Amino acid sequence: MRAARFHDYGPAEVLTVDEVPEPHAGPGEVRIKVAAASVNPVDWKIRSGVARAFYPADLPAIPGRDAAGVVDEIGEGVTGVTVGDRVFGLGGLFGASAEHAVLDAWAPVPDTWTMEHGAAAGLAIVTAGGALNALGDLSGRTLLVEGAAGGVGSAAVAIAVARGATVIGTASTGKHDYLRTLGAQPTTYGDDLAARVKELAPAGVDAVLDTAASGSLPDLVAIAGDAARVVTVADHTLAPTLGVRLVNAENNSVLLAEGAELGSRGGYTPHIAETFPVDRIADAHRYAERGRTQGKIVVTL
Repeated sequence: MRAARFHDYGPAEVLTVDEVPEPHAGPGEVRIKVAAASVNPVDWKIRSGVARAFYPADLPAIPGRDAAGVVDEIGEGVTGVTVGDRVFGLGGLFGASAEHAVLDAWAPVPDTWTMEHGAAAGLAIVTAGGALNALGDLSGRTLLVEGAAGGVGSAAVAIAVARGATVIGTASTGKHDYLRTLGAQPTTYGDDLAARVKELAPAGVDAVLDTAASGSLPDLVAIAGDAARVVTVADHTLAPTLGVRLVNAENNSVLLAEGAELGSRGGYTPHIAETFPVDRIADAHRYAERGRTQGKIVVTL
């Protein structure tokens, strides 16, 4: 099969498209014929070597954690899915940017989504859903989401609204209409955020989710009034010093199913910033490295 790989750490130019052996589904796994895969920040950080200490690669490595496609192989013990089903989901930290990929968490691709939407949804949903779970029951509560228009932020807004929260989301002004479609009250990020939030929520907010790692975490703690009411999925540097919980993504089929069900009702559709064919995966990684991307980056196969 064809797969994108990097044989050594380095800039995006180290990525090549090679012929490699096909993977196979093990117990509790499914294999898909990949239609599209996501490019996440962790992918270029691993490829460049920046994250080598935390996520060492067994070189040569196929980048990508989440993908969407058609099930073509089912592992031992798997029920509720058949060959030919359209699914999206996640495997390990590697392997998604290939013609075949193995998933250990998955859910059906809603009819309202393209395969590209499915590829863009997996990691965003489990990251957002896990962080919201850490904040507890959100029904009837007010949640502030920093970086609400990004991949994780927009998933968090949609899921939190569906769980009964009133959501205030920060984003650039050009993304405010998008946040309204998700059910959030938008505001801009940056200086004087506390005053803007106070106007929207005079009684204050009950919880805060940071998805941006923009350096605003001290201000977010002040807005919440207690570090215990703040969760970040992005700021590994400031979280320990402030006593803020840092939540990492875990593969979770239950959360994926929640996001898919929400998508089928029209409550959530991942926003895709750019799509590249797999032969241009180096361009996709370069685009991701520019940062501040409003939406997900997808490669098609």
